[in-house]
Amino acid sequence: ALPDLSGVHQITGTWMGSTTVPCTYVPAEGFTLHTLSWSLERDSSTSTIFLRDDSGDHILPATFRGRVSVPKHSPGDASLLIEKLEMPDSGHYTCQVVWRSTDNSLITRELTTTVKVVKVAATKPIIRGAEPGRALPAGASASLSCEASGSPPISYRWFRSGPAGTAELLSSGAQLAWPSLRPSDSGTYFCEAENR
Repeated sequence: ALPDLSGVHQITGTWMGSTTVPCTYVPAEGFTLHTLSWSLERDSSTSTIFLRDDSGDHILPATFRGRVSVPKHSPGDASLLIEKLEMPDSGHYTCQVVWRSTDNSLITRELTTTVKVVKVAATKPIIRGAEPGRALPAGASASLSCEASGSPPISYRWFRSGPAGTAELLSSGAQLAWPSLRPSDSGTYFCEAENR
């Protein structure tokens, strides 16, 4: 049986996050990998961004260096991992694999996936670590963590409710911790999550 590629037609990635563009095949007997390449078509121009040949892996455009990779030690997996997604990474990605057969002829297969990079707003955060309204003993340690999802980076800020609807900014960070609780720490705390 001749080797063939499988993947998906379209994939959505989150801006500043990472995504894997799948491209896999079942290694077939009598066929050895000759070259593996990924090219990107956008704005009606196509450029090769990744090439694996006898001399190793080459990432050609500087904009992708340190951001794209293909698994090295899993035969049959030619998927492209793109990290720190930028908006211009959107486009049509073509995985091309060339095999050499035992009679020295070359067989080429291609598969194209459309990648769309989207910006996702931060979700309403959730607070983990304490049950609302539960009393904690003085002297105990406690911590609250704030979690949200969306396009990274997400920044967090913790506030404590003050008199007459005011709020006091306590810290900027996903976690709020008390090494030793004091009665004066009683109160209502809330966190805010924000991204670009």
